[in-house]
Amino acid sequence: MLTRLKVSGFKNLVDVDVRFGPFTCVAGANGVGKSNLFDAIRFLSALADRPLIEAALTVRDEGERTADIRSLFHRVGERYANEMSFEAEMIIPQQGVDDLGQKAQASITFLRYRLTLGLHQDEQLRSLGSLELKKEELVHINIGEARRHLLFPHSVAWRKSAVVGRRTSPFISTEGEGKNRIIKRHQEGVSGRPLSLLAANLPKTVLSAANATESPTALLARREMQSWRLLQLEPSAMRRPDEFTAPTRLGADGSHLASTLFHLARRQANGAHTAQVYSRVANRLAELIDDVYDLSIDQDLRRELLTLQITDRSGTPFPARSLSDGTLRFLALAILEIDPFAQGLVCLEEPENGIHPDRIPAMLELLQDIATDVGEPIGPDNPLRQVIVNTHSPAVVSQVPDDSLLVAELKETVKDGRRFKHAVFSCLPDTWREKSPQKTRVVSRGKLLAYLNPVIPKPVYRNSKSKTRRVADRPDLQPYLPVFDQS
Repeated sequence: MLTRLKVSGFKNLVDVDVRFGPFTCVAGANGVGKSNLFDAIRFLSALADRPLIEAALTVRDEGERTADIRSLFHRVGERYANEMSFEAEMIIPQQGVDDLGQKAQASITFLRYRLTLGLHQDEQLRSLGSLELKKEELVHINIGEARRHLLFPHSVAWRKSAVVGRRTSPFISTEGEGKNRIIKRHQEGVSGRPLSLLAANLPKTVLSAANATESPTALLARREMQSWRLLQLEPSAMRRPDEFTAPTRLGADGSHLASTLFHLARRQANGAHTAQVYSRVANRLAELIDDVYDLSIDQDLRRELLTLQITDRSGTPFPARSLSDGTLRFLALAILEIDPFAQGLVCLEEPENGIHPDRIPAMLELLQDIATDVGEPIGPDNPLRQVIVNTHSPAVVSQVPDDSLLVAELKETVKDGRRFKHAVFSCLPDTWREKSPQKTRVVSRGKLLAYLNPVIPKPVYRNSKSKTRRVADRPDLQPYLPVFDQS
């Protein structure tokens, strides 16, 4: 669970310091930087799994894969920042396994990870450049300090189940400067000397090479970061049937809907419990579509295919390929919500896509149910899971809990004699973020009202010949519609 993220020098994120709860909604206009925040999270996740250059190439650059490493660094005019830095506070799982199947037990579950990367011009890759590891640290946050760092409302029982263990020394540290900079990986449970590595020679982060034998806590921090993913639910992927041998976990694009649900149901003790799993998902889907009666997985033994289908109240079955995009998105999230093995951070862009405005509250309730319940201890029925969404929809902004909302805006700053705009993230007054020691920026009332009063007066163009009347211009509706004040 990512509880705090500080980023500087990455795209238009400069001196950003954001705290997250179990559910967070980031609202903002197009191009202000809310997607860049998601990119920073995904980049950290990739760095925990891949070499530096491969991780960089996975990051989105205006909708496409990055072709120039420099595009990841903050830019003013033709000048790029020479480094980017990240600091993430996180709660990690207590147990896990490494790449060889060896079990790992965390010595403490509340950690802070710091990473600084520099831009290194490579003569052999003139257009691409490369990344240089300048600083990497993984340290613990004491249990006694947890309450001061976890500012969102939560129960003592939840905190005691999430934050456990003890540690007195770092797991990863950096010493020296320049070409002599050394990154050390400290062993756990033994008194041996730390592994010292020359930073300039490292093709990947030290965290990404952690294993259960020498550094189990670092391994579990790696596993936590690897679980940070952006769901980009693709209707074509969700409509496809699954082979009997398909993966049993929902893909980032929503693939393997049928296989995931089928195996979740089969893990139950008997047929009655299996039916309960299908009914639970069907009942959830009925919050979106009134006519849903049943949901099942059809098994084609001849072709060895699993197909998800829903049945309406007249008894007519509808396979996944005939369902609407919005229905499939909702269905994928409903399956994710009941999967106790799905943990970590889920990022989702524009959850309102394909959803009728009247059903947006049902979608938001589902997303909040996916996240861990901070009023109850963590366990099989309450996995350590977190959801962050972004949106520019007034219908979403008006419905989310007020203490979960962050508003992304552009702020103009002058630094070193150069004027530029960068992203800032503001909260509502009298919420837990506003009361934090760092005093998170508070969104202006006018900016918030732009979401709550979304009907903008019709613009007047000098040469316009159109006499078309908008829905919002109808005289019979005017008394009931709020109007956004542009003054």
